[in-house]
Amino acid sequence: MAKPGLPKLIATDLDGTLVRSDDTVSDYTHDVLDRVRAAGIRIVGATGRGPRLTELTRNDIRAADFLVLAQGGWVIDQNESQVLRSARLPGRDLGIALENLEAEVGPLSVMVEALEHEDSPLWGDYDPTWRYPVTLERRERAECLTGDVIKAFARCFGRDVDDLLAAARRVVPAHVASVTQAGLNYVEICPPDVDKGTGLAVVAQAVGVDPADVLVFGDMPNDLPMFAWAGWGRVAVGNAHPELLAVADDVTLTNDEDGVAVFLDRLLSR
Repeated sequence: MAKPGLPKLIATDLDGTLVRSDDTVSDYTHDVLDRVRAAGIRIVGATGRGPRLTELTRNDIRAADFLVLAQGGWVIDQNESQVLRSARLPGRDLGIALENLEAEVGPLSVMVEALEHEDSPLWGDYDPTWRYPVTLERRERAECLTGDVIKAFARCFGRDVDDLLAAARRVVPAHVASVTQAGLNYVEICPPDVDKGTGLAVVAQAVGVDPADVLVFGDMPNDLPMFAWAGWGRVAVGNAHPELLAVADDVTLTNDEDGVAVFLDRLLSR
């Protein structure tokens, strides 16, 4: 049982929140998360990373009981080695979303994430500015849309990603797809009703935890749904996007200053 006065479940974003700018997680952060788990509080890593990056995610948040991946579309119970959610977006619906968005903003560069096995390639258009190591298979868009996908990345070179997201929110119907952005200069297009809030709801139902007992940490607009869902507390790191800072209950130090761990250390010590 969690100690009185503490949340029963803690969910944190990874890149830009728990993970530092050099793509590492400090020993201090790992130690604090181990203490959180020892206090009887379940831990969830909630990230935009797809299932092809499951092993990397496990290494970055070793204490996690659950992983919420692909912006909420993929949920893994680490203790039972079970996939609790595996949502996919039909290629024809992704095509509709892309068509609507291009009619609004012009041509898009698109990468599609369709495969779930470890280190699977992305398909689509090559982008030399993509900051993470990835294998890309160049494919025509029509070929990328022949089957169901996990999610897609869409970029309009020369247009700010926040402007692109605002356009996507206007023109992509919610019943067709959900849209967000996670700080990669891309809008991410996911299955309808897929976000970190609905992903965490799968975890909460599995363990019998009320949203009122959940504390969350984040930094980007893709964290907004879990901020809206969680009730115990919503904490932004100091480097967070203005949209997240505007709705946070509290602001901790930046990711490079181990802000999540500092906040949790103080929480456990009070």
